[in-house]
Amino acid sequence: MISDVNDVIILNGVNKSARSSYSNLPALDVSLAFPQATPATSKFPPCASDYYINFDGLLTSEEQAIRKKVRECAEKELAPIVAEYWEKAEFPFQVIPKLGALNIAAGTIKGYGCPGLSITGAAVALAEIARVDALTEPDYGSDASALRTTATKVEGGWILEGQKRWVGNSTFADLLVILARNTTTKQINAFIVKKHAPGLTATKIENKIGLRIVQNGDVLLKNVFVPDEDRVPGFKSFQDTITTLSISRLMVAWQSIGIAMGVYDMCHRYLMERKQFGAPLAVFQITQQKLVQMLGNIQAMILAGWRVCKLYEDGKMTAGHASLAKAWITSRARETVALGRELLGGNGISTDFHVAKAFCDLESIHTYEGSYEINNLIAAREITGFASFKPAVSTQQSRL
Repeated sequence: MISDVNDVIILNGVNKSARSSYSNLPALDVSLAFPQATPATSKFPPCASDYYINFDGLLTSEEQAIRKKVRECAEKELAPIVAEYWEKAEFPFQVIPKLGALNIAAGTIKGYGCPGLSITGAAVALAEIARVDALTEPDYGSDASALRTTATKVEGGWILEGQKRWVGNSTFADLLVILARNTTTKQINAFIVKKHAPGLTATKIENKIGLRIVQNGDVLLKNVFVPDEDRVPGFKSFQDTITTLSISRLMVAWQSIGIAMGVYDMCHRYLMERKQFGAPLAVFQITQQKLVQMLGNIQAMILAGWRVCKLYEDGKMTAGHASLAKAWITSRARETVALGRELLGGNGISTDFHVAKAFCDLESIHTYEGSYEINNLIAAREITGFASFKPAVSTQQSRL
């Protein structure tokens, strides 16, 4: 009961004035607040997820060197800052020169200042970055064949009209590659649109729970003129879209591998350091079972991803191969990360220990570049000869 307006109000046993003063205090550094385990922001854990593959033995000396230098850069330059930027949903522009110096951007493209890596080299580079954070993302939906953005031929170039959504880092990119339907041929073509082209706007999509560092945007194209020389000459039909999507799906699978590796590494160290009931968590049967389940998933994921890379390099990879890899690997990664979140208990929802961020990011990765279901249907079409993407329409329904 309050007898006077000057009485002190007690809420849940805490003096209100004291509570107010507490709220103004800065948060404790996580290393002081929870000294039992090392946060990812202090020192990223060493890689412990290669149990029996000896993955370096499957790589060329060049691919091994790529893996080593990217891992060192990611652990040194990205790991200490990614949680902060993920929380703020901002991009750490200061790391771009350091990543650029690795000479891995544009992966397999040869010429134009690009490194011309093998698909395996590009995959392991992406996995090593994703092990610490996933900084980039592709930008196509499941039904890419139904895109409505149009390209109309005019004198000296093309006029683009339409809208794109979820385009990764489109709010600051200097160049956007826009897929549009040629209004004459009805085929899908690709166009390079410069950042400040009149009629082009890109606005940030807010309120995401995953891939928060990636600056996804809504892109509007209103009467945007693109000169003839900025049409991509080798992109002439939806078949070229399928080829692009297949490579992207394989790369997304390797993103998932990297994320799962990072989560396992974090959990392995955490369980060795964190003690309950007078012993490290690593000694208990349930935690050991979950850790080994995660490790088994990663062994299978790496081998599947590596095999599809080899199929690509031999000219034998199909759209179904890439889609099955993307669907199955991201599904196993999703399971692996969920187990990791459980193993960390309360710290499994703190970005300081890496796993919470990876958990949220993987939800996005499981869906983009075609959902799990769509990618399964692509593989199913290849093995059965029947496409089941669209519902069958009866004769009676078609008349209505």
